[in-house]
Amino acid sequence: MNYLMAIDAGTGSVRAVIFDTLGNQVSVAQKEWTHLEEEGVPNSMSFDFDANWILVCECIKESLSRAKLSGGDIAALSATSMREGIVLYDREGRELWAVANVDARAGEEVRFLKENFKGIEEEFYKESGQTFALGAIPRILWLKNNRPEIYERVAKISMIGDWILARLCGVIATDPSNGGTTGVFSLKNRTWAHEMAAKVGLKDDIFPEVLEVGTLMGSVSKEAGVVTGLSTKTKVVMGGGDVQLGSAGLGVVDIGQAAILGGSFWQQVVNIDKNTPPPIDMNIRVNPHVIQNQSQAEGITFFSGLVMRWFRDAFCDMEKLEAKEQGVDVYTLLEEKASKVPVGSYGILPIFSDSMKYAKWYHAAPSFLNLSIDPSICNRASMFRSLQENAAIVSGINLDKIRDFTGVKIDEIVFAGGASKGRLWPQIVADVTGCRVKIPKVTEATALGAAMAAGVGVGVYESMADAAKKLVLWDRVYEPNLKNKKIYDEIKIRFEKAYEVQLKLVDDNITTSMWKAPGLVL
Repeated sequence: MNYLMAIDAGTGSVRAVIFDTLGNQVSVAQKEWTHLEEEGVPNSMSFDFDANWILVCECIKESLSRAKLSGGDIAALSATSMREGIVLYDREGRELWAVANVDARAGEEVRFLKENFKGIEEEFYKESGQTFALGAIPRILWLKNNRPEIYERVAKISMIGDWILARLCGVIATDPSNGGTTGVFSLKNRTWAHEMAAKVGLKDDIFPEVLEVGTLMGSVSKEAGVVTGLSTKTKVVMGGGDVQLGSAGLGVVDIGQAAILGGSFWQQVVNIDKNTPPPIDMNIRVNPHVIQNQSQAEGITFFSGLVMRWFRDAFCDMEKLEAKEQGVDVYTLLEEKASKVPVGSYGILPIFSDSMKYAKWYHAAPSFLNLSIDPSICNRASMFRSLQENAAIVSGINLDKIRDFTGVKIDEIVFAGGASKGRLWPQIVADVTGCRVKIPKVTEATALGAAMAAGVGVGVYESMADAAKKLVLWDRVYEPNLKNKKIYDEIKIRFEKAYEVQLKLVDDNITTSMWKAPGLVL
């Protein structure tokens, strides 16, 4: 039994990844899943726990088969998941109702809470670091209002990663990093704040035991062993939230360390002492980290990776053909062309994600400003570069906000995710932020973090920090060009002024917001 398994339940798919104890990936199996809107419930995103459990089992079996391993070869496993997604259970531990992470059905409930409990969101944010935008309280209130027969049977709540572990070993529990994203939680105490639920008229006895990441929960049950191929000797260990475990998988485990996770959304995270109070302006999210004495200040940039995919698919058919002929990835070709465009992309200003304003979270309509009708300077290459620069600039603004309330000095950033695979984008991030940028060798940071947790649970590693420092290796390092930083500092000012005007167009119902938080009244 020399292997560790991580089960990663993401927004679009679930994966089972097997690692050896040196952190080398041995195999992976992945299944896409779909979270459907509930009929008659606008903006809902239901989580089909029956169908999705079958997919989890298939991934586990396939990962074992591809690695040519038996269930008995897996010493321990853990799970990680999209944060904010919740599962509700009855007294027998059977699932009753579940939603995925960006379920936004509870807009009316958010408005009700704000109108009838003046200052309550601010009060809860001070303790939890979360607003109502993606929290559990409005969703459970929706259930009480709209599905009372289900609500009355609710006896327990967990996160989606916890649900996988409960299916495997029969224990329903959560950890601070994932459970904290419900918003019914204390950052300082790293446990549930039951009184929050009671204050708004919800059940306050449904919150399960909180276990720190890496805590041994039990072993795979006989029933789970039959459907997964795992051994009843395989240990089940508490995991955590995908961003926080991903941070551990990137070696970001000490106070003051920072990372930018460049995926479909971009997260900017900075490790801080757990006693650091969230900012008064509520602009930044604060979550418990997977390291016991730490929280993470988190900025979120919406759709950065998805915008790139949209641009590629909407405008870059020619580059797709060229890339196919050359046998390279289309993003590699686009970066090569963009590298010949001057810093600042001839003044093109993309308007997509705003910097994070967690208390009043909405975005302007997607657009490009300051385009030219000169095709030699306004073309796919310059627009592509402007998008790369903009993602870095918005990330830099979020990091500035974190610096302002924490006092943490950031001079080095770990950059990971799909965006870090290129050569130009990491350099732009370094130039915009003025920080050294390090690219890790690991390509499965979130799964590696979950495997670390599994290893901690059975004594392979002393702690999450110990595992991170032993397993994380570096691929490339980028030093900032301070001459370019001065140019980007000026662009940052222009962008913020332009975005303010674009938000006013949304406020005046002239354009349509790219996204706005549930219950937000403009």
